[in-house]
Amino acid sequence: MSYRFFKSSWSWVVPSIKRLHSFGSLTLTQRYRHISGFAGEFESWKSMEGLRRCSANHVPLSPITFLERAAKVYRDSTSLIYGSYNYTWAQTHQRCLKLASALSQLGISPGHVVATFSPNVPAMYELHFAVPMAGAVLCTLNSRLDSAMVSVLLTHSEAKVIFVDHKLLEIARGALDLLAKTNKKPPILILISKWDIDDTTQTSLEPGTYEYESFLETGHVGFEIRRPESEWDPISINYTSGTTSKPKGVVYSHRGAYLNSLATLLLHGIQSMPVYLWTVPMFHCNGWCLAWGLAAQGGKNICLRNVSPKEIFENIALHNVTHMGGAPTVLNMIVNSPDRKPLPHKVDILTGGSPPPPQILYKMEELGFRVTHLYGLTETYGPGTYCIWKPEWDSLPLAEQSKLKARQGMQHVGLEEVDIRDPVTSKPVPADGKTMGEIMFRGNTVMSGYFKDLQATEEAFSGGWFRSGDLAVKHPDGYIEVKDRLKDIIISGGENISTVEVETVLYSHPAVLEAAVVARPDNHWGQTPCAFVKLKEGFDVDAQELIRFCRDNLPHYMAPKTVIFEELPRTSTGKIQKYLLREKAKALGSLS
Repeated sequence: MSYRFFKSSWSWVVPSIKRLHSFGSLTLTQRYRHISGFAGEFESWKSMEGLRRCSANHVPLSPITFLERAAKVYRDSTSLIYGSYNYTWAQTHQRCLKLASALSQLGISPGHVVATFSPNVPAMYELHFAVPMAGAVLCTLNSRLDSAMVSVLLTHSEAKVIFVDHKLLEIARGALDLLAKTNKKPPILILISKWDIDDTTQTSLEPGTYEYESFLETGHVGFEIRRPESEWDPISINYTSGTTSKPKGVVYSHRGAYLNSLATLLLHGIQSMPVYLWTVPMFHCNGWCLAWGLAAQGGKNICLRNVSPKEIFENIALHNVTHMGGAPTVLNMIVNSPDRKPLPHKVDILTGGSPPPPQILYKMEELGFRVTHLYGLTETYGPGTYCIWKPEWDSLPLAEQSKLKARQGMQHVGLEEVDIRDPVTSKPVPADGKTMGEIMFRGNTVMSGYFKDLQATEEAFSGGWFRSGDLAVKHPDGYIEVKDRLKDIIISGGENISTVEVETVLYSHPAVLEAAVVARPDNHWGQTPCAFVKLKEGFDVDAQELIRFCRDNLPHYMAPKTVIFEELPRTSTGKIQKYLLREKAKALGSLS
């Protein structure tokens, strides 16, 4: 039984999800459909005479339809560019149909999981449509993982097939070898080898392994798409970035992906036929849902295997790029690169992932980028809020504008509500710009749950909200501003210290390239700020100079008591791994 409407009460959810434990042999889609059977259908609309729900007025929402429309509306317009390779939307549609057909012939059934392990090459884009067109669930693995983690995620996701970029083949083979040692049936490997811009070597195929283009050609362009029976059917699993040691599988639905794709287009100001430079990894929240969304507007996708300032500036000029995205680490890389230069035209760029220092936003604007700051998590399909720019701010000094843009703003149109609430009582905090609370979400673009982790799902949704684990304040105008992670806040002598505020001051020092602040144990104060800093090339400052600088620009209790100069550990998506830095600070022992 499929489910289409849900009762507003959550009373049926927990007992229904618990029934999943008996569904071990079912596919992911079948498990979710069983929940719907227990829930029943909400059909109060039948009390209104003359209404009828039928195929003429009710179709499950799915981003698959974006590609079908693009093949008609933008048929001969360019869809993908990668070096010398160039495709139209009609060609992309046909290739995706053939790929979906080939997967079906391989035995992939609705609800089966198909994994990818690849950077931003055209195959990654095609698979975002082809896999759900085959009725399967897409699982885009981070292309910077090692064999051990790939093995863990393949086991957890129960992937039947994995598409692997040829440059990542040895890592993938290592993962499959680890699976074999545990008597787990490995997924079928399909090698992505066509787009060899900088590598002409040929890769030998082992028995049972397919080559992407040859595999695609076994499919049929007349393939009948396996559409979701319910828009709540899962479309993808996205594993969290690994800022902790336990990544979780976040399940997206067709409905959520459809709505967040459109919401991201709106907040990015993307109109018809944009030129989008892929500097956001498609494996990360499905490229912030723009892997699907750009098809809705007939966008030209410029794929990059490697992201560097040189590649970014060259492609902006070569292809007349209009839009791109990137984490604050990418922005920092751009503004500090020797290859930086004023842009030939304005480029809209989305940034999110961690609070960007206002100084970085200021320098990006100077280069000619128009920055929109968003906030979200894997659990919110990527973008959830953004800083909505107000015309009256145009007359403010650029530095003041950057401070306003550094805020995380308000929810986009796909979300019902975002609020700052007390993490214990769940009551809203006052909109005074000072009182911190936890960021909480409600709406259609919040994940369906964590795959095979009922306890984590229940904890995340406790109280009827999705709890982000991020601390923020709400300003009088309703805009939110992230201050810290709950686990990162420093409590020193009874005072809460936002590590983000201390990091912002450190970034304003001309010698600092990167900075991260964590708590160090202190016998007297409980905790004190400990800063880990990477200096810009050619600069030489000592710890005391940075401590004095912070004391000149912050209340003294907020200034770091310890400064350590070293390379900062990062996740594969560019986030600083503060849990590793906390361990280092703890190992230093008490300061007093």
